[in-house]
Amino acid sequence: MDAPNVPNDGAGRPATERARKNNDAGAPSVFSPEQEKQARRAVVSSYVGTSLEWYDFFLFGTTASIVFAPLFFGGDDPALQTIQSFLAFGVGFIGRPLGALVFGHFGDRLGRKGILVLTIILMGAASTLIGVLPTFQTAGIVAPILLTILRFVQGIAAGGEWGGATLMAVESAPAHKRGFYGAVVQLGSPTGTLLSTLVVAGVVGLTGPAFLEWGWRIPYLISILLVAVGVWLRLRVSETIDYRAAEADGGTQEKVPFLRLVAESPGRLIVGICAYLMNNAGFFLLTTFMISYVTATLGLEATVILTAISWGAVAQLVITTIIGRISDRFTPSRMLIIGYAVSVVTAFPIFWLVDSRQALGIGTAMFLALGLGSISYAALGTTLTQLFPVRLRYSGIALSANIAGIVAGFMPALAAWILGLTGGSSTGPALLLLAVALISLVGSIIARRLILADQRALSES
Repeated sequence: MDAPNVPNDGAGRPATERARKNNDAGAPSVFSPEQEKQARRAVVSSYVGTSLEWYDFFLFGTTASIVFAPLFFGGDDPALQTIQSFLAFGVGFIGRPLGALVFGHFGDRLGRKGILVLTIILMGAASTLIGVLPTFQTAGIVAPILLTILRFVQGIAAGGEWGGATLMAVESAPAHKRGFYGAVVQLGSPTGTLLSTLVVAGVVGLTGPAFLEWGWRIPYLISILLVAVGVWLRLRVSETIDYRAAEADGGTQEKVPFLRLVAESPGRLIVGICAYLMNNAGFFLLTTFMISYVTATLGLEATVILTAISWGAVAQLVITTIIGRISDRFTPSRMLIIGYAVSVVTAFPIFWLVDSRQALGIGTAMFLALGLGSISYAALGTTLTQLFPVRLRYSGIALSANIAGIVAGFMPALAAWILGLTGGSSTGPALLLLAVALISLVGSIIARRLILADQRALSES
């Protein structure tokens, strides 16, 4: 693919300088034993910390329709209760851009490490408090208000997590392993999904009818223990190589990184948002909404879809690892395009398989949704890292992910509303999924052209 000509960056710096800072120039390909140790420690802490934080965030989605709808929202209309629960779920995504702004600002100015410790503590505290909330029967309208506030706090924490963790791993890696290290961080999402789904399914099995009485609180209360592990790991890592190098030449000291980002690279921010959309909005349509669709519309037991999602998450772990290895050879941006093309092709077949009402069909659907869907997810973090300069990178990728997250947060409610309009037919939600996949496919194509343009400008300088 031919790359377009690269103009001046709009801030008085030549395009070659922007290209150099976007494409990890200066990152060593050969590390000393101590540098290798620090790089491994950085990627492990990023993966484990992200897994634990996404466990907390995804746990809300897993329990939204089966716990919060009947226990925290009054009335006698199950469909309305489910939509209200999904709206509370969506509030977390309103908080995510705020978290991206705040944590991105300080992450670009002060470094990645300290911010990542704060995000995991904030997420764990909010999740643990959810586990002790009174229900609607006990506290009335206060119950859903408190639940929504804590969900908003979860969103703020998540807004700073993914971008910082991705940068901690990628910016600490040798140049020829950055695709793989970026993919390892992406394993945190399926690990968190798998962990939250298995814990809920296990607690449902152990507590039986008591699950809606008190059993649902257990997955939230154990968050405090998981957070302690994540904090310990993150305190042991050093600041990233890229950040320290950029700090040495004064390149990270923007007073307000967000304003510089909007002034200097608004197009790249829009491209980043579009490129991230499917892996955010599509994911929650295929998990949170799908749990409700299978249980409420198709009338199947919750364990059927929870088991299928668990197997899908296992496939996601395997395929993400494989694609991470491949992407260092074929480039992450190319793998991102391939992944979104697959998502476009599989949008309708996923719902056709779920509509079979057979466990095998639903399991296959989740393999297509989460397993093959991870082709794009594996390459996403490193691609977005290459899209933005170091001094604006935390803000750039965090805002890309979390502005897209605003749409993602309300995707289950939107899909449920469309499902009602179509009389319970899956055609409406499938069309919604297809539209999201197409937007991300276009975004990924443009992102690759920008990255290639930067690389060509660098090679010609």
